[in-house]
Parts: sequence; C-alpha cells; structure tokens
Amino acid sequence: MTPPLQSWVDGLMAGLDAPLFDLGTQPVSLSWLLETALLLCLVALVTHGAKRLLKNRLLRRFGIGEANREVIAALVGFVVAVTGTVLVLQAKGLNLANLAMLAGGLGIGVGLGLQELTKNLASGATLLGERKLKVGDLIEFDGKTGLIQEISIRATVIRTFRGSELIVPNSELTNHSVENWSYSSRRGRIDIPVQVEFGTDPVLVTELLLQSAFAEEAVLREPAPKVIFRQFGEYGLEFLLWVWVDRIDRSLSIHSSLNFIIEYHFRLHGVRVPQRQSDGWVGIPDTPVRESNEALPVPPRTLRARLLSLPYFRNFDELQIRGLIEMGQRRELEADQILVNQGEREHAFCIVLCGAIDAFYENRKISRRVFTFREGEFFGELPLLLNMPYPTTLRAVERTSLFVIPPESFLYLLERYPRLKQVVLDEMDKRREQVQLCRESLRALGVLDDDRVANPVTWLRERLTRFFGTQD
Repeated sequence: MTPPLQSWVDGLMAGLDAPLFDLGTQPVSLSWLLETALLLCLVALVTHGAKRLLKNRLLRRFGIGEANREVIAALVGFVVAVTGTVLVLQAKGLNLANLAMLAGGLGIGVGLGLQELTKNLASGATLLGERKLKVGDLIEFDGKTGLIQEISIRATVIRTFRGSELIVPNSELTNHSVENWSYSSRRGRIDIPVQVEFGTDPVLVTELLLQSAFAEEAVLREPAPKVIFRQFGEYGLEFLLWVWVDRIDRSLSIHSSLNFIIEYHFRLHGVRVPQRQSDGWVGIPDTPVRESNEALPVPPRTLRARLLSLPYFRNFDELQIRGLIEMGQRRELEADQILVNQGEREHAFCIVLCGAIDAFYENRKISRRVFTFREGEFFGELPLLLNMPYPTTLRAVERTSLFVIPPESFLYLLERYPRLKQVVLDEMDKRREQVQLCRESLRALGVLDDDRVANPVTWLRERLTRFFGTQD
C-alpha cells in the first residue's frame, strides 16, 4: 500500500474511532455505533427466525393449535429480543446500572409521547395471554365482521368477508365489546323478521315459515326452528323466524336463501305483506292483477288442513293445531327411498300425509311386505315407546310426504290428549303381526319373559295404559 493511501486509511480509522460523546463511562464513536447497530440487526433477525421456527415447525410437530403457537412464538420472540439487546449493550461496554436513572427520566418523556403504543402493547399481551380471541375466530366488531388472521403485540389483523384486511389496534379490542361467534363453536341463531297484512291467518303464517325453514339445508333440525308472534304492528302482524345454523359466518347467504323460500311460499298461498313497510322487514310485492279469463293457481293443501282431516286431530282448535305444527316437521321421500332399515334406531312418530310406506320384514331367507301405511295412517309408535330397534325396513312406495314428531313431543301428546292415546292403543290391536315381529327383540332386551310371549299385544296394552293412565 502506498504511503498516501495508507495515511488516508489511517485517517479514516482514526475518525471512526474518535469519541463523539460519553455514554456513562463508555466513549461512543462512529465505529462503536456501527458495530452496535449491526449486532442489534443480528438480534432482530435471530428473533424473527426463532418465532417462525417455533410457530411453523417445532410447535406444529407437537400438535399444538394455531392460536397457542401464536402466543408461545410471540412470547419467546419478546424474550429473545430483550435478552439479545441487553447482551449486546453489555458486550459493547455499557453499564446498564448506570443508565437506569437516565432511562427512567427518558421513560417518563417517552411514555407520555408513546402512551398509545404502550397501551396497544399491553393490550396485545392481554389478548395473547387470556386467549379470549384467537387466530381463526369469527368476530363482529364496530359493525364489521371477519376472521382473525393474526394477533401481534401491537395490532390484530381481521380479514373481512369482502376480502380486505382490517388492522385494528389491540387497545380497541380490549376496551370495547367484541362479539365472538367462535368462542365455543360457530353455531348461532339467525333471526328473520317478517310482516304480513292484518287479517292474515297467523297459524298459516307459522306453518309457512316453518316449512320454509326446513326447506333450507343449512338450518339445523335441533334446536328446531321457532316462530315468534312479536306484536300487532303499525302496518300489520309482525313475526320472527328463529333458525339455528352450524356456520354463522354464512349467515348473510343463509338469510338471503330463506328470504327467497319465504317469498315463494307466501306468494303460492296468497299471503300478502303491507304495502308500506318499515326498514328491515321482508318485503314481498303485490301479486299483479290477472285478466278475468286467466286461471288462478290452486294453492297446495296446507299442513293444517291435512292434520285436521285426521280423526285423532279433528277436534283440535286453532291454538292446539298451531302447537302441533311447531312440534314436528315435514319430510319428503322419493319413490323407493328407504326411510329406516330393519334393526336401526330411528325413534319418531310418523304420520303419512300423502303417498304410502311399505314395511318389509327381512332375514337371510325371505323378504316380505308386512304392512303398507297409507295416507292418514301412522307408524313408529312401537319402537319409540319400547325403545327398541325397528323390526322392519320402511320404504316409500311412491313420492311420499310425512309429518314427523320427535319422541319428547309424542309422549307429551299422549299424556295431554287421551283421544290420541286411545287411538294408538286401538291401532296396536290391529298390528298383531308387527308386534309378533318385535317379540324376539323384546325378549333379547329382557323386556318380555316367556310367560308374556304368548300374547305380547295384551301385555303391551296393559303396560302403556298403566304408564299413561286410564282414559279420561
């Protein structure tokens, strides 16, 4: 190296090593600042790599959930960053004890200027520690709905259904009410408000709303949909349809689908809504005026009309028939569709509204038809009352519509209405062959001993009569 170049390099190094000021007992130069900055950048890279390694590889191998991985990685990253920073500063000759008073004084000023940041950092630690909100949760906050995508120390990222990412300071989430649809599960209730004209039959409205609810596949059967008659409104009768779904995050599309179904059934049965409607109510436009020579469509026979045509429900009043409609649900079967296989437990009381159901007894040698249940007849009471598997396979002869009542509601009907109880007992006398098919199952369950095998019908009648009491 030539002397001029050597002298230039020596001058540069001397300039970099020249003290600028003293930090405690440590003289600070440009070279010291550069070395310290490079070491702190290395600490930041190590911290970031440690977080990614823990979250995406090591913790995943142990089967730890995503939310827990996020918490552990964030806490470990914080510890690594603080420890690395302290070690770097001490290695560079700083006496941190001497800087405590200076740091305290600066902390007051910095704290006043960065109090919002400090608040968000504390809120982030609270969210990560309490885990009331987790990555993947569906939340509703400040009129916005979305899925939590990331929870960091300062802010939380929420992905909305429109595809945008909403960055919310953590203090906003800890200081305001947040509706978490995923805290225990994503099951939730959707409320459908409906308004109809004064003079509309409320039982018919109840029937059509429940029929609409069961027509939507996303609606759960348990808990069952429910219709609430809210009030006599300013412009009409106001109802609420409650339905429960497993995916409340799809509430908007399910709500839309139910509106289409309700509109169709209302239009089919001539149910009208007031022309003047308040905001938020389901609106169905008036049916256009038809020409005098144009044939009017014949509305389908309602469930209420079908049930009232049956002898055992003929004396029900409007309130009783409405309660009956709310207890069960319609079920449609195509021709040759199996309702229940022999040996399965499918406990429900079924009434044939239209069509027919064949009952087949099957074993290794034969398969023969035992009964055919036609319009107005019922079945399912024996397996339900005796808590035993079905003795036959039930198959639809043609397109068939059933009204299915769950076990709890059926037992309530038997206790509440003696006429129905007597009809069930009388029908058992006519189905001796079906009861005989149950004989072996009853004996295997320990319900029927050898002395009672000879006449199981009489024994069943006596047992049910004692259980539900004598006829009033």
